[in-house]
This record gives sequence, C-alpha cells and structure tokens, in this order.
Amino acid sequence: MKNWWQATFPKGRQNLIITDANGYPVQIAYGEKGTGKPLIFLHGVGSWSYNWRHSIAPLSEYFRVICFDAKGYGFSEKPVSRREKSGHQIIELERIISTLCDEPAVIVAESLGAVIALAIAEKNPQLIARLVVLNVPIFPQRLPHWGMSVLAQTPLEILQTIDSLRLAYLFAPLVREIMAIERRGVLFDPSILTQEDVYWITYPFIEFPGTLVKVAEELQIAAREIEHLQTNKPNMLSEIQNNLGAIQSPTLILWGEQDSWFPASDGEKLRQRLKNAKLQILPNCHHDASSGAAQAVNAAIIQFMRDTNFI
Repeated sequence: MKNWWQATFPKGRQNLIITDANGYPVQIAYGEKGTGKPLIFLHGVGSWSYNWRHSIAPLSEYFRVICFDAKGYGFSEKPVSRREKSGHQIIELERIISTLCDEPAVIVAESLGAVIALAIAEKNPQLIARLVVLNVPIFPQRLPHWGMSVLAQTPLEILQTIDSLRLAYLFAPLVREIMAIERRGVLFDPSILTQEDVYWITYPFIEFPGTLVKVAEELQIAAREIEHLQTNKPNMLSEIQNNLGAIQSPTLILWGEQDSWFPASDGEKLRQRLKNAKLQILPNCHHDASSGAAQAVNAAIIQFMRDTNFI
C-alpha cells in the first residue's frame, strides 16, 4: 500500500512540536499542499487527516492547505500516561495555528473538531479569517453511537491493556471489518468506501498503541460534558453556546440532510445564534460529510470564499 502522506503532500508527512495543554512537548503530524492564504482542516473524534482526502487537492488550488492530526489521533503523539482535561484541544489548536500560520487562517472543521473551531472563534478571533463547520455537535443530547457509549464507559486501564497486548494488530482483519461496517453507517452511499479507505482509516488503531485509549478518553470527556450540560452543571459546551453571538468571522455551516447523529435542525439553530453565518443543507449526506459529500462540500467552500471576497 502506497504511503498516503507521501502521495498526497509534496513534502509528505511533517512534524511539529508544540507545548500541549498539560505543559509538555508533543509531536503533531501534518502535511501541506498549495500556496496562498492558509486553510486548516480539523477532523472529528476517532478520525485523522485522511478524512479530508477528497478536499486537499481541490482546495489547494486556491489555498495553502494544511492537514494535521490532533494530539492522540492519527500519526500524532499519544501521551497515554497523562490524562486530558476538557478543552485541551482548544489550547492546542491555538498553538498549532499560531506556529504554522503568520496570518489569520480559514478553518474547515467537522463534528467535534467544529466545536473546537467555534470556541477558537470566540476566544481568539484574530486567528480566524473564515470559518466553515460541518455537522457540529454543539447542541448534543447524548453520544450518538452505541460504540462511543461503550468506549466512554470502559475503564481506560482495560483499554491500555488491550493496546499494550497489541490485540488490534493481532486481529487486524476483524478490526478493519468492524470499523468498515460502522463507517459505512454514516455514509449516504456506503459503496464509496473502498478497501484502501478502510486500510487507512483503521491504520492508527492497528499500528499505533495508544490510539484506542486516547479516543476513549476524548469520548469520556464528551460524555461528561453532555451530562453536565443536561444537568446544568458547569461545562465547556454551555460556555461555547452562550458566546456564539460573539463570533465575528464569516461562517459557513454545512449539514447533512440525513445526518442521524445530529439533526439538520441544529444547523438552523446554530445559524440563528451567529451574527454572520450562512447555512447550507447537503442533500444525500449523512454525518460524514467530508467523505460522503466531498464534491458538494468543496464547491460550497469555494463559493463561500468568493461570496465573502476571500478569493
């Protein structure tokens, strides 16, 4: 199987060292393609840069496209000995943007990544020139998938044992099949998921110990945030919700019409709370818009940039 990083980015996979939210140096994997104003892709939970595979080349014709794997995901470092705190991704994304970009960037973010992007737009608007968010779980009622709930309820020590024994590697064909079934479940047209896609989507879970633990840890944080949101306890989600009106960046909201995880009505609710936002519903699209409706997503982003005089 060809090296995806080498095949996709002129310099292949590069590495960046930032100080994480816990104050420790951590290595972040990234790739970039194109020239011009920076556009940064931000993936969702359990995913990595590969999720943006259909958008990198088309948008690199207009922008300096940057894809990175968040700490704990993909090819980035996974410090399993340190526990994460709610909101650590916000701090770390700020540092990644500041290090890689010397001017405000376009942020294109999906799912949980889009929640982080909204928080950045509230806290540090000077970092963001334009904002594009896809299928944002900003008004969640629960974790949307049973597998997420199972991981969120599993003690991390058990998952660390699974990782240390390399069970995912030993049972790689089964892991690929299970994850392929689940990934097809969030695609309007499941047939577009190729065997190469399955190989790369599952690669970090099979090859890199610590991936499963870090994903589960993020899901535990998310479950706790949702619980606190529902019970009116202090939480990051309500803080982001309460400050949506402060976001000044022109914002494009893209939402899959058939998203069964987070309803498209949440997109309209979000649009009403933002001062300078446009909502576009994507037909024939479930939750995984970056993969399942890539052509429509790319066209919408390019048109939005033209409409807001950014290209």
